Amino acid sequence: MSVCWLFAVKYQGAWAVLLWPVLFTKCIPLDCPDEQGGLSRCPSISQEKLLDRVIQHAELIYRVSEESCSLFEDMFVPFPLRLQRNQASYTCITKALPIPSSKTEIQQISDKWLLHSVLMLVQSWIEPLVYLQSTLDQYDNAPEVLLNKTKWVSEKLISLEQGVVVLIRKMLSEEMMTATYSEQALFQYDVQPEMLESVMKDYTLLSCFKKDTHKIETFLKLLKCRQTDKYNCA
Repeated sequence: MSVCWLFAVKYQGAWAVLLWPVLFTKCIPLDCPDEQGGLSRCPSISQEKLLDRVIQHAELIYRVSEESCSLFEDMFVPFPLRLQRNQASYTCITKALPIPSSKTEIQQISDKWLLHSVLMLVQSWIEPLVYLQSTLDQYDNAPEVLLNKTKWVSEKLISLEQGVVVLIRKMLSEEMMTATYSEQALFQYDVQPEMLESVMKDYTLLSCFKKDTHKIETFLKLLKCRQTDKYNCA
């Protein structure tokens, strides 16, 4: 029985909610640094175990993004404004990316493009999350737990990006794309909206991030399924 599991059981309840990102970060290492401080091809870790670790990281990021979105919603978004967001033309920043969306498209996409889709989504959110941290710091009554969750997700997203890069090299035996999608003009920082619009903008960011992290988790689990049971992954 693992020490991590025992520790998690011991601290059930409210403290577990606050501490579990730290616990899982220590229990499930993802990075494989080489002697120069970069990322090697992780020769000591099998492709299967590396994929498992990447999936575990994606699951945790999605769970924290879901909690962050719900917490922000409860704190700052009255119910009528939640309906307004659903009815208004708020667009996710990753909508322009060539990511499969329908069930048919996802089932037909190759393993290569599943991985590249994951990488595009991860990279496209790195800068917006940094921006989100800076805007949340300006809220007078933003709870510390929300700020900590956002910071944790931002850090773990970079770790996930590194893991996906190594996984692509292992599975596809190819060098990675040099362009990072976070550098594209997907997100604008120069607009200074009124407070209500600012809240809705942040709410949209959190909602879209939650949706995209769910896509990342789904794509990785589909990839895992294809490695073990190619013909029964519907």
